[in-house]
Amino acid sequence: MAAVGSVDVELLVIQWLQAQLGSGVVVRDELDNNLLAELPTVQVERIPAGDDDGFRVDRALVDIDVYASTRGAAVAMAAQIRGLVLGSLRGSTTGGAVVGRVGTVTAPGVRPYENTGLRRVGATYEIYSHPVS
Repeated sequence: MAAVGSVDVELLVIQWLQAQLGSGVVVRDELDNNLLAELPTVQVERIPAGDDDGFRVDRALVDIDVYASTRGAAVAMAAQIRGLVLGSLRGSTTGGAVVGRVGTVTAPGVRPYENTGLRRVGATYEIYSHPVS
């Protein structure tokens, strides 16, 4: 049996979101210097928080930030992602993991970013997962 924490939730969400959003959107864990040429970009990062049941279930807190050329585009994509995460990720089996409960910790909102050539909208989600048995 796989140990608690053996599911890479960040990678799971990146691959799942890429499949949902299609090739016109870049989904990644780290940003690079070519960001303005790769809009829209979605950044997925597990933040250093959450917990586990000590047996199998991992509760991860995951930030999902959308970078787009306009505020409206970033807000719309963040809303689309929220709908996908809450409506389709919950209860799915993907990437060697079972995703259980999913919830919004902070709803999508505009987040500051130093580059005035793009806009950033982000949200934080709580994702419970465990390895497939």
